[in-house]
Amino acid sequence: MPDQKQIIVEPIVSENSAKGSRNQNNLNSIFSSSPLYTELSDEERLSTFISLTKGEILNGNGISFFDTRYVGNIKNPVPNLNDVETGGGGLPSSPYTPNLTSPGPGSLNASDQPEYSGELKNPQNISNFGSGLGGLVSPHETSKKISESFSTLGEYLSGESFDGSNGS
Repeated sequence: MPDQKQIIVEPIVSENSAKGSRNQNNLNSIFSSSPLYTELSDEERLSTFISLTKGEILNGNGISFFDTRYVGNIKNPVPNLNDVETGGGGLPSSPYTPNLTSPGPGSLNASDQPEYSGELKNPQNISNFGSGLGGLVSPHETSKKISESFSTLGEYLSGESFDGSNGS
């Protein structure tokens, strides 16, 4: 999250700018019916955003279901990497990699992929760039804490999603 206030709908008005300036009277005249100048404010937009994203989103933007609280449900549970089925037929090679095999000559169908029989790196020995628990943590272990860690926009900050994520 940026640590500087971002423009949402209320502009930062600067007077006498050398490279141009905003003329609010002209904008009001041109866009007289715009809710931007009559009913919307930064506070209202933040409140609306929070109310719309603290729950389930159904059939939005091509995604049939998404739970913004990161808690999952019976139909769409939070993924548990220990439960990932691996093998052939389009299944992944491991919970951390897609199937690394080719479906074979003349096929582009993932269901024709055999089970990967090569050697995979031990995930415990992989060091990922960045901070956090690393690539081995399963979403089912972190989603509850993430869900509880913020109730308003701006509260979900680095160092608060799990014990020790602040570097201590």
